[in-house]
Amino acid sequence: MLSEFSEWFWQERLWFPKGLGWADLEDRDGRVYAKACDLWVALPIALVFLIIRQIFESWRFTFYLLAFIAGLAALIDKPWLYDLKEMWQGFPVLTLLPSQYWYYMIELGFYGSLLFSVASDVKRKDFKEQIVHHVATILLISFSWCVNYIRAGTLIMLVHDSSDYFLESAKMFNYAGWRNACNYIFIVFAAVFIITRLIIFPFWIIYCTWVYPVTIYEPFFGYYFFNGLLMILQCLHIFWAVLIIRIAIRFLTNNEKVDDDRSDKDETDESEEEEVEGEAEDKKHLKKNGPMQNGHAVHNNNHSKME
Repeated sequence: MLSEFSEWFWQERLWFPKGLGWADLEDRDGRVYAKACDLWVALPIALVFLIIRQIFESWRFTFYLLAFIAGLAALIDKPWLYDLKEMWQGFPVLTLLPSQYWYYMIELGFYGSLLFSVASDVKRKDFKEQIVHHVATILLISFSWCVNYIRAGTLIMLVHDSSDYFLESAKMFNYAGWRNACNYIFIVFAAVFIITRLIIFPFWIIYCTWVYPVTIYEPFFGYYFFNGLLMILQCLHIFWAVLIIRIAIRFLTNNEKVDDDRSDKDETDESEEEEVEGEAEDKKHLKKNGPMQNGHAVHNNNHSKME
């Protein structure tokens, strides 16, 4: 059963354009290509991230900053960073570079750790959206690795890493009580987020994965699957952009403190409901038994004694 499913799942017609297949990605003449079995390396990396988050408070800021710097260093001399159509030049026979290997494995391990830890994290208003984001991101990284969409994948990861470290640094300044620094860094984050996620991502990246490829080869299942996941991410970008813009407008118009609109509303509401229920219960006892003191009814001792 499993072998039949595996044979069906890995059909070349599902994942490659017509005339191309897995044989094109076999190592030869010293040229190395990405393989699905490589993805297992991300599991111990995810475990390392789960350990780091327990002992290092600013781990997410550190990761996003280093990931952006590493991604930029890996792509700075690549032609597809400047001309996105170059990402399909020679596809799928694209040699795997060591920098691409580690960029992919570390990013996959990071998002794997976020998904593993989601059950123990604070449940915010966008909890469901976060889960969808993590799953879509893991599928995108894994799929693009297996079918050698690696050039497109590295560009997508770089765009996403370019703004997140600003948000994490704003949070750190907020926790430290540096209100002005937090507010202004958040405005920088909002600007970078909107430029990268609402302009560059849809009009450059998705254009070169959705529109341009059909001028080279006929659409196939992998083409629709990959771009479908990108569209899911784009919908999430719009959702979060609305929240970010609302916060930024409050700050710019009223000079209010930047607060996370996703804050623990559910937990707060539950505690408030418990308080209200407790107060109602106290009032009920008060009405029935008279004033309460230390949890016990206080009896009126001023009544006349019967002789």
